[in-house]
Amino acid sequence: MPFELIDVTLDGPRLLQPRVFGDDRGFFVETYRRSDLMALGIQEEMVQDNHSRSARGVLRGLHFTVGRGAGKLVRCARGEVYDVLVDLRRGSPSYGAWEGYTLTDENLRILYAPPGFAHGFCVVSEVADVVYKLDAYYDPATEREIAFDDPALGVAWPMPAGELQVSQRDRDAPALAEIADELPFRYAG
Repeated sequence: MPFELIDVTLDGPRLLQPRVFGDDRGFFVETYRRSDLMALGIQEEMVQDNHSRSARGVLRGLHFTVGRGAGKLVRCARGEVYDVLVDLRRGSPSYGAWEGYTLTDENLRILYAPPGFAHGFCVVSEVADVVYKLDAYYDPATEREIAFDDPALGVAWPMPAGELQVSQRDRDAPALAEIADELPFRYAG
């Protein structure tokens, strides 16, 4: 199998370490093989591929999709990001809890963010390219966000707030408690 599972705290997400074949010329890595991901519990079929480039200190998130939600496979193809997931599933033992993961172009790790989790990242390197696959087509009508600096969540971003570059949309995002009753996600246990 080309992927090794790395232990995570939250129930649902998966952190994958792909096998890397390298020598003095560079490396080769397989980043997606649906049959192997299915064997690791990632059942969704990915239908859209996205790529973002951001400068140091850019924080994007915390975003999620309502309805059935959307699963993501996230990796950092260039640079380093601190990637965060927040559990939004009502009834989950970890509801409102977050976990952070370092994704880099050196460790080549892939993070699976299942439906029912808010996702965001902060760029730690001078520049970072984040690529991610989605199991649903982007629809702005279903996209939502929660505050990256919600004190009830207490996400420990790797940079001081004054150094973060955050969009107005993300600055205006509500706290989780303000939208909790509207969330469609349920913990299946």
